[in-house]
Amino acid sequence: MTARSASKTAVGDTFGPVTVPVGRETLVAYADASGDQNPIHQDEEFARSVGLPDVIAHGMWTLGAAGSAVSEWAGGADRVVEFGTRFTKPVVVPSDGAEVVVGGVVKAVDAESGRATVDVSVTAAGAKVLGRCTAVVQLA
Repeated sequence: MTARSASKTAVGDTFGPVTVPVGRETLVAYADASGDQNPIHQDEEFARSVGLPDVIAHGMWTLGAAGSAVSEWAGGADRVVEFGTRFTKPVVVPSDGAEVVVGGVVKAVDAESGRATVDVSVTAAGAKVLGRCTAVVQLA
């Protein structure tokens, strides 16, 4: 993977949209890996009993999906030096699966540090699911 260069990165540059599929099997695998076995992520009946429309993706899975898209754009996970967000809406995952769509816009480039600040947009079913999502990446 080639790192994104400072000479080829400018304010207003965009990436995406990157579509990341998520199915119930993904949620089970993530629950097993993370240890987060909350039934709202795997049991449709339970999720509905607590007022959710269906099973929902783990918030940290959603953040990870967005982070993967950013790191791919930047040229590797080691290029992402800061990444933060607010969780604004859950990703609902019906039995036939869902998609998370990630994109970004470069908001600042610091020539001295060689870093770019990127506003990241993350949506599912047309709704914004992460807010104030910002990444800082180290440019080559």
